[in-house]
Order: sequence, then structure tokens, then C-alpha cells
Amino acid sequence: MVMGMSDLPNPLYDQAKRSVQALGPPTNCASLPNWLGRLSGELDLQPRRSLLELQGLGKGIWQGVDVDEYLRRERSSWGG
Repeated sequence: MVMGMSDLPNPLYDQAKRSVQALGPPTNCASLPNWLGRLSGELDLQPRRSLLELQGLGKGIWQGVDVDEYLRRERSSWGG
């Protein structure tokens, strides 16, 4: 069986889904801004994260890879 991204556990997604379900749908288009405001308040429970936290993530994957050779193979695969 092949697992995709949607098959992985995602507690933040699950929390967001529960929050949306608890609010119920907006009653009409005029109530949508208020509904979205309430939803954002529900979802803003997690502290903000910095993109810089990803720095160096996965660097082990590239250890021992010759950059020039990798780029040559990639470019030749483009068929152009």
C-alpha cells in the first residue's frame, strides 16, 4: 500500500476540522466575515512558527551528492 501525505496523522488539521465543524456553516453571505473571524480565533491557538526553523532540515539527504553531476542529470532529463 502506498501512503500519501493525506494518510499521515496531522493533529493541526484535525484540530482545525473540529473547530470548523463546531462553528457550523455560516447562515448567509452577510454573516461570512463574522464566521471567519470566529474561526480564526479558534485556529489561532498555536504559537507562530518561523520559516527559519526549517533551515538545515534534510541536509543529510544531500551528503555525498556531487552538485554538478546532479544538475547535469536533472537538466538532461528535461528533454530540451
